[in-house]
Amino acid sequence: MLFERFEVPGLSHYSYAVGCPGVGKVAIVDPQRDVDIYLDFARAQGVEIAYILETHIHADYASGARELAQYTGAELMVSGYDKGELFEVAFRHRDLFEGNTVELGAVRIEALHTPGHTPEHLSFLVYDGSRSREIPMLMLTGDFLFVGSLGRPDLLGEEAKRGLAHELYKSAREKIAGLPDGLEIHPAHGAGSMCGSGMSGRSYSTLGFERIANPYLAPLTEAAFVERILESVPPFPEYYKRMKLINSIGGLVFPQLPTPRGIDAETFRSLSEAGHIVLDVRDQHAYGTGHIGGSFAIGAGQDLSTWASWVVPYDVPLLLVGPDAAEVDAVVRSLVRVGLDDIRGYLQGGIAAWEKAGFDLTQTTTLAPEQVYELLAKDPSVQILDVRSEGEWDAGHLSEALHIMGGELTERLDELEGQEKAIACMCGTGYRSTVACSILERAGLTRLINTAGGMRAWEAAGLPLEQSRQGTAKSALN
Repeated sequence: MLFERFEVPGLSHYSYAVGCPGVGKVAIVDPQRDVDIYLDFARAQGVEIAYILETHIHADYASGARELAQYTGAELMVSGYDKGELFEVAFRHRDLFEGNTVELGAVRIEALHTPGHTPEHLSFLVYDGSRSREIPMLMLTGDFLFVGSLGRPDLLGEEAKRGLAHELYKSAREKIAGLPDGLEIHPAHGAGSMCGSGMSGRSYSTLGFERIANPYLAPLTEAAFVERILESVPPFPEYYKRMKLINSIGGLVFPQLPTPRGIDAETFRSLSEAGHIVLDVRDQHAYGTGHIGGSFAIGAGQDLSTWASWVVPYDVPLLLVGPDAAEVDAVVRSLVRVGLDDIRGYLQGGIAAWEKAGFDLTQTTTLAPEQVYELLAKDPSVQILDVRSEGEWDAGHLSEALHIMGGELTERLDELEGQEKAIACMCGTGYRSTVACSILERAGLTRLINTAGGMRAWEAAGLPLEQSRQGTAKSALN
């Protein structure tokens, strides 16, 4: 059997190729948007991509299923249990139901309906006939069963989440009850994904170990399970609703990835003044030293996809600051993976070209933790804004801080104390606080401070913290 996992680190997304070298065919399961990686893999292995399978309508990333089907002519197969649900697959495909199989020589893939994360969710049992045709070797569990967790049941809103939690209980108790302990579990996400809470850093497990160690597979009454899973769901990214819609109706299919052009400073300024969104992908220090006013600051790298999807508006053309021609491809991939497709170009020559053209730059004050600490002692009116996750907050924070997770900041701006106060932003390392500073600047706030190195640097300096077991937002300085 041929089996390969593909990983997108920032989104903590796993997709898979599974097939039989003997017949030279594979299926791709839950493909990412930039599908050239699968085409390259197939060429290198000398196999044909014959089938594309989706476990469910994804909420956290833009699926590449339609692109891959168009490029390869492979048969696209998705769950048939979406009929009458809030989201239905509207593009051409073949429906799969429980018990349906895909044959790839000695390899057999069998669909298993495992609702709960979504109503239509399928998992795929994979049999390697060269070893056993009766006992499955592995299970591609999508967002149903993670290593150490289960999928969140709240994607369809408040009215549906309790019913889906009950479905998830049944899937976790009844659907997999007769499967062997030695079955390998290969999910669609790992630690860092918002599709469930408490996922392990390991990329796969066995069903037997999950039965022992996964808290949601522990002996629980149905009522207790429902309360536990609903109490544990992570923050809900608003962009999930848009991703569900895009992945159900089918987004833009690229003949190839967008190739943004270099744009001179004069044209760049005209476009930004006309309403194009400027996205600055440089690091916190470069952004703080000087940036185009009103730009979003989200550093390039594995976290760009996640934070761009949280805060950058959709359906608005994007302009990039920071990448040179050699770096543009990586930035584009990060953006299209979450459906941010309309990338018009990048600033030719970077910020130096902007400055050379005589255009204004905005600066954001960046202070070391010791300087922030001294400032608080001198001026207690400074508001500390902690934009980390609830778990990070609980582990240690400044007693005077206001806690608003960074992805929710745009919707919770009214909790800040107004423009008259200086705001010092803090996160784990300085990455998310830079994003936060750019959001606040776009909202019209000007007295902003970015804490260099974040909480990691704060702790390294031995500065005081307190812990909380409640994880609720604290009031700002009095």
